[in-house]
Amino acid sequence: MRRLPSKEEILDWISAHPTQTSKRDIAKAFGIKGAARIDLKRLLRELQEEGHLEKRKKTYRDPDRLPPVSVLQVKSPDENGDLFAKPMEWQGEGADPIVLILPRASDSALGEGDRILARLTLVQEEDHHYEARLIRKIGTNPRRILGVFRKGAEGGRIMPIDKGSDKEWMVEVGAVHGAKDGELVEAEQAGPKSRLGLQRARIVERIGDPSAPRAVSLIAIHQHGIPDDFPDSVLAEADGFKPAGLKGREDLRDLPLITIDPADARDHDDAVYAEPDTDPKNPGGHIIWVAIADVAHYVRPGSALDREARKRGNSTYFPDRVVPMLPDRLSGDLCSLHEGVPRACITARMTVTEQGELKSYKFLRGLMKSPAALNYEEVQAAIDGDANEATEHLLEPVLKPLYAAYAALVKAREARQPLDLELPERRVILGEDGKVSSVAFKDRLDAHKLIEECMVLANVAAAQTLNAKKMPLLFRVHEEPAQDKLESLRDTADAAGLTLAKGQVLKTAHLNKLLHDAAGSEEAELINLATLRSMTQAYYSPKNFGHFGLALQNYAHFTSPIRRYADLIVHRALIAAHGWGNDGLNGQDIERLEKIGTHISDTERRSMVAERDTTDRYLAAFLAERVGDEFTGKISGIAKFGVFVKLDGTGAEGLIPMRNLGNEYFHFDRDAGTLMGADTGQIIALAQQVTVRLSEAAPVTGGMAFELLEIDGKAPRQGRGSRGKPSKRKLARAKKSEKARATKVKRTRRNTR
Repeated sequence: MRRLPSKEEILDWISAHPTQTSKRDIAKAFGIKGAARIDLKRLLRELQEEGHLEKRKKTYRDPDRLPPVSVLQVKSPDENGDLFAKPMEWQGEGADPIVLILPRASDSALGEGDRILARLTLVQEEDHHYEARLIRKIGTNPRRILGVFRKGAEGGRIMPIDKGSDKEWMVEVGAVHGAKDGELVEAEQAGPKSRLGLQRARIVERIGDPSAPRAVSLIAIHQHGIPDDFPDSVLAEADGFKPAGLKGREDLRDLPLITIDPADARDHDDAVYAEPDTDPKNPGGHIIWVAIADVAHYVRPGSALDREARKRGNSTYFPDRVVPMLPDRLSGDLCSLHEGVPRACITARMTVTEQGELKSYKFLRGLMKSPAALNYEEVQAAIDGDANEATEHLLEPVLKPLYAAYAALVKAREARQPLDLELPERRVILGEDGKVSSVAFKDRLDAHKLIEECMVLANVAAAQTLNAKKMPLLFRVHEEPAQDKLESLRDTADAAGLTLAKGQVLKTAHLNKLLHDAAGSEEAELINLATLRSMTQAYYSPKNFGHFGLALQNYAHFTSPIRRYADLIVHRALIAAHGWGNDGLNGQDIERLEKIGTHISDTERRSMVAERDTTDRYLAAFLAERVGDEFTGKISGIAKFGVFVKLDGTGAEGLIPMRNLGNEYFHFDRDAGTLMGADTGQIIALAQQVTVRLSEAAPVTGGMAFELLEIDGKAPRQGRGSRGKPSKRKLARAKKSEKARATKVKRTRRNTR
């Protein structure tokens, strides 16, 4: 047996191996076996009592840690020219940790005394503890320009791509940053105007070909008018904040509220915890805690931050970047529930029955400290029997009770019958070069569903709390489908040999029965698409018309105030209703709730369109090198000018122009959503399986064009070459033939059930 290590050696090991901190890891590192483990346990307990370590379940960690995004003050360069910085938010008992700044070529020059916002990475080097990457200087916010660089004799000019902007920017030789003529570049304002009267700029990033993947999201941002630069006043306000303390808050730091997010998440705005309800009046029940970052503490009504957040309405997400609603100082730091860092929160404590019904609830304004930041995949793996170092010690006390509570919520969901569409969501995955490396459909793990159900429950509790207190708020409204859309859906179902209940008040349960009856059949995707298209667009309103899709009467967005202004309004309403402070919903906001609801509903749709356009452009760029290849897919839309096809695998969508459908005239039936050949009577309808050849892919626009090769496994029927409009008699004959075919299909389906 090796000698027992000293306390200093143990602390050095924990500092050097922050992910291997269990007693077993430490014992293995020092070769400690058998009875000597008792002495190791004693040493660890002494270190804990002395304040050098804190125990979290079965691991020991350094209690003093800088948050991942921090404010730093730059020191003067050392003898090697390296830049170090002093952390401005260090609250530990020991000496300040040493932070090395790693500048990039495109970063602004830094000097002694500059205050910066930086993203930190914990390292264990001899001369420093953290490495920092500049996010931006504090107090400076030079204007950014996106445009095409045109090289000249003395540098060049930038031609902005903004719509309606004809203002050029002068770039001097020393500020070209290696850009080539015709490249798309990002630049920032630099210095006074040139002698030609043009504003000077310096290039900070070469994006390259304007049609290249890395340019795609930037073009969408500018095309759709999404604000992506924060005014100086907004940044100054955000930079001036310090982390919220315990005053006026419930102390929730001992509650093991964990965050569960995607593996690449940079911020964490919700945390969860569940435990069995010990009340004998609620046998088999659960207590579910949902903690949400207290954004309202920092973003006060009428402030510069508030005006900018309302203007943006929401964050916008692209495959390669995020345009946030709030500056990094808030979204990535003070309002992000980082592991091991005290953070202000508003928390819902909800009691549910064994059947998942919401029995009681209350809201608290608190201070929490998350013991772990986990991702969906590792949480699911732990539950499935493959726990890793991060989840092993949380499995019994935290994860299993969460899944037990989730099982109860599933029962309530099944009883409530929210709309259950089967439409997998695609995910564009980018490589280091910014190009699409693959396209996959997102997995739907129970870990994802667990978080979704907890968030839905908290949203319901928030709406019901504010209703009971007669406090104005913004509801998330989803009205039932319009009658004409329902009739169209019934016609589609009827043609597929299925039935949608008629002559009664429509409920999601009726639609779910239709979807269930279609499941596993050739018509399943058709029915899912047709059901989706019959739905209305959800929106925000101070008037409560219920949420049809979720089958809920009271529903409001509470769980993401970092990225949605509607949630911030709900947080302020809760603050005002509970009398928690002077940062709640005020009379001025109440008066303009309807206008705010309309505005943020519009910004939400703007983001959705920009995100969709960007994905289309990425996919067009991904497939541009495969022009001439054949693909399989399904018809996803019918129009009088052609047929839209969604490809299998990638989910990329393109158009078969009318001229590529066949050598006959096709009649467009708007009500039925079909095309019918005048000579052959061939019907082209939603969800039919097709084989197509890619004839065109334009990354700049995201457009793709196909040629039709097969439909439902057969070559398209050939007409007699007539391109003129058919006679009424010919159309009537074709429609009669198609009606007979549909009746035969319906009869066949009913006989095989």
